[in-house]
Amino acid sequence: MTDFNIHPLVGYTGKSPKNFLKADIIKYVINNGIRVIDFKYAAHDGRLKTLSFPVSSYAYLDNILSYGERIDGSNIFPFIEAGSSDLYVIPRFCTAYLDPFAEIPTLGLLCSYFTKDGLPLQSSPEYTLQKAYQVFQDKTGLSFEAMGELEFYVIDNAPELFLSENQRGYHESLPFSKFHAFRTKAMDLIARAGGQIKYTHSEVGNFTLDGKIYEQNEIEFLVNPAQMAADQLLLAKSILRTLAWQQGLDLTFAPKITEGKAGSGMHFHTALKKDGKSVMTAAGGLSVEAKRAIAGYMKCAASLTAFGNTNPVSYFRLVPHQEAPTSICWGDRNRSVLVRVPLGWRAKTNMMVAVNPLEINELQELPDKQTVEMRSPDCSADVYLMLAGLINAAKLGFETEDALAIAEKTYVDVNIHDGKHREKMLALEQLPTSCYESAQVLKINRAIYEADGIFHPVLIDGVISKLESYNDKHLRQEIKENPVQMMELVKRYYHCG
Repeated sequence: MTDFNIHPLVGYTGKSPKNFLKADIIKYVINNGIRVIDFKYAAHDGRLKTLSFPVSSYAYLDNILSYGERIDGSNIFPFIEAGSSDLYVIPRFCTAYLDPFAEIPTLGLLCSYFTKDGLPLQSSPEYTLQKAYQVFQDKTGLSFEAMGELEFYVIDNAPELFLSENQRGYHESLPFSKFHAFRTKAMDLIARAGGQIKYTHSEVGNFTLDGKIYEQNEIEFLVNPAQMAADQLLLAKSILRTLAWQQGLDLTFAPKITEGKAGSGMHFHTALKKDGKSVMTAAGGLSVEAKRAIAGYMKCAASLTAFGNTNPVSYFRLVPHQEAPTSICWGDRNRSVLVRVPLGWRAKTNMMVAVNPLEINELQELPDKQTVEMRSPDCSADVYLMLAGLINAAKLGFETEDALAIAEKTYVDVNIHDGKHREKMLALEQLPTSCYESAQVLKINRAIYEADGIFHPVLIDGVISKLESYNDKHLRQEIKENPVQMMELVKRYYHCG
């Protein structure tokens, strides 16, 4: 439905964003006084870069929308050499949004990279995700959908009144949630820019330190096709940071900001669909398709950290007893596992009528909202590569003959961080403990990602090189002997992603 949508272009055109045409963009620009067009594109650091154009004439507007512009790719991706670095950036009309911060009316569009020959840049993370999505669909007949959970800390001078108990901030309300208004404003701005948000809330982490209050918050999105999910996360991070800067607040997506406090992840919920309908459940439980995907996640879990946990601070978060995974396993509604199967809508009772007895007691068809949640990634991740990696892993699950046996073997129904189940935990494979370990696992398993031409070898080489450059092989031991080193690294990667 487009008649009740706060996205200005949706309201104006009466179209879903996926159906936007160049003519729709031009018409909106002309009739709404848009003076600037911003091209946005993700670089190797995971942040959006910007190229701004004046709307000086109809001809120029049509030209940039039709043909894009050239940029220096060597300053975008380290694996592109300066001697042959020119790339084209071409806008994707489905991503058009009205910039909520611009003083001069500005329309933003996310872009894709093309080579001098007019072909998609094979090593581009965004195109890698496109390839992974298409290959998975061609091979399985299923579409791969996802949504992200953005966790972040907002920081300001500590107030004197209504402070929440340390590490007890989960779903807190005013006046104990100090940044409720900020979070709500961000939610509105992201939704107006096309982000399909499920909900927002305060998270577990909150503490005071050196006269500052640190409050953890979360924004969770709705399930969408993988590329749309990635685009929304990138734009949301940009909007959150800009709003914080505008309001004089500090904000960080860093995986860990101090020892002993909750770290921030970027969990990904994934779902498989056929002809627009979920295939995640069968006979009241998980379907064979869902279990095959989980088996693929189990097989690829260690190497997926190369895309989802990309700086040394990531591995300060992946420690026991911090609601972050360390063992490669999965389970139902279990927050100590790597892959969690969250509560679905399977109850055969009408809960709405139970609390609203004046309603007619007609049990409608239950929505199949079942997802499978990968809990290891954080906001240092390249969202395109992380989702491409997850799709590749799911594909591997469908290609593996004993996938269901793997799923059964790695299933746990206990808290594996509980000392009573130490033997069970020791029997499970563990996630890498450093960027160096992650790089070595990717070296061994790179063929999984390069299969079907999805991940370009140059891209894999670049990921491995970056991870090894941190020289963090013995970092866990080093910070035990020198705790100050941890905070120095936190400071260095405070604004990662």
